[in-house]
Amino acid sequence: MATIRHEVQDWDPRAPEVLRDQVAAYDGMRRRCPVAHSDYLQWSLFRHEDVLAAVLDHETFGNQVSAHPAVPNGMDPPRHTPYRALIEPYFDRPRLAAHEPVCRQLVARLVDALPRAGELEWMEGFAHECAAQMLCAFMGWSSALHEPLRAWNRRNQAATLAGDRTAMAAIALEFDGHIRAQLSLHRAAGAATGTDVTSRLLRDTVDGRPLTDEELVSIARNWTVGELGTMAAAIGILADFLATHRELQQTLRRQPRLVPAAIDEILRIRAPLIANRRVVRRPVDIGGAALEPGDRVTLVWASANRDERVFGDPDEFRLDRDPALNLLYGAGVHVCPGAPLARLQLRIVLQTLLANSRGIARVEGRAPVKARYPAGGYSALPLRIDRA
Repeated sequence: MATIRHEVQDWDPRAPEVLRDQVAAYDGMRRRCPVAHSDYLQWSLFRHEDVLAAVLDHETFGNQVSAHPAVPNGMDPPRHTPYRALIEPYFDRPRLAAHEPVCRQLVARLVDALPRAGELEWMEGFAHECAAQMLCAFMGWSSALHEPLRAWNRRNQAATLAGDRTAMAAIALEFDGHIRAQLSLHRAAGAATGTDVTSRLLRDTVDGRPLTDEELVSIARNWTVGELGTMAAAIGILADFLATHRELQQTLRRQPRLVPAAIDEILRIRAPLIANRRVVRRPVDIGGAALEPGDRVTLVWASANRDERVFGDPDEFRLDRDPALNLLYGAGVHVCPGAPLARLQLRIVLQTLLANSRGIARVEGRAPVKARYPAGGYSALPLRIDRA
């Protein structure tokens, strides 16, 4: 196929018809124009093979896409390597095993607080609060941060969609302020002996020296910014999928061992994280397009994980798929280090919800409101939870 290079608008990612149903729009782009240019996202990759090729080739598709420091996901090897080695143990089995009882307790408390019968707005009434509480519990942060973090996440998504760089910079600075306040509190409380994640980070070293405050803030920001929005989106997607697949609800109640695989498959079908960015570092042809150094690339996970050439019918729920094909947590050197934590937390949420309910259903006459880019899932999701 001859390569192409143009600067025309192949599509508008912020067009009303795209924002009304992102998944349907991306499905159409994958079939019609799998490597597409726009002023807003520059080059977008929609096919599984192109997205996978990009994430596996970090020498060509670099992760340093922002002027804002991002440790370590805004770095590439070799600079990325020691920081990645530093953070991976925070998500190993012993530390997650220690976190699991805390997570189970808070999720059980939130589920128990749900109405015994009747309707609720799932995103505001459960998903966002659950994501904030799980985040703060893992990091060892005060519960007083729950609501400020939720409010911050809403403003951040709005500024990102609008492309308001001034607002985005101010919002980033505000979030850094929250993190610096937590660092100060942990230092004052005796971080030298604390066992929570933030206290341990304050004692950690890289290349034989302590982490700077700028590095600490960046690491915490990268863990938490993605955690807030993506986890809430995932909790909403999972609940709605079960609400519209009643037989699956019953199957998972009878066979809870199937819950982990079911979660990954549901989130393949409906992505909680829409896309990530890369920057081209050397000339490359991909999907028929000739890209040059400095070009910005958007990897559309929400499309790649629905590629018919890999998965057949993208909406078919199957538990026998090859898990290596699922790009839910990425691939390559930048594969999500927090994937084990996310899987643990989502498993606890779903198992607790199923064990404490007889049925989950949509509310008749009240349709869900789909989230708009860069968010996935739903911005509003009326559900009926019949408690056990």
